Amino acid sequence: MSQPLLYKLLSQREWQQVLEAQALAGFGIDLLDGFIHLSTAEQVKETARLYFAGHEDLMLVSIDSSCLEESLRWEKSRAGALFPHVYGVIPMSAVLGAETLPLGVSGEHEFSF
Repeated sequence: MSQPLLYKLLSQREWQQVLEAQALAGFGIDLLDGFIHLSTAEQVKETARLYFAGHEDLMLVSIDSSCLEESLRWEKSRAGALFPHVYGVIPMSAVLGAETLPLGVSGEHEFSF
């Protein structure tokens, strides 16, 4: 499998915690499941719609999957599709940036891609 850009959806508060810690160790369901849930560009819009509908403070964090090495696993999840999961902490060196995801008129988040 190629090394795609991966995405993590976080609240602005969670993003601030990542910046302070200089690492992304996961939040909420990540901690419960024992891995960090990520999405590809093709998956992240549906993830936002299903799990973050109406969240006004949502951030889209871009992650370079080539920096994740062996901690990245592709596992079946929603509808049997393969999703990227990280077992461990994502270092800031793998984080390419973050942007705010505004809510559109329809109430869904607006992505730049």
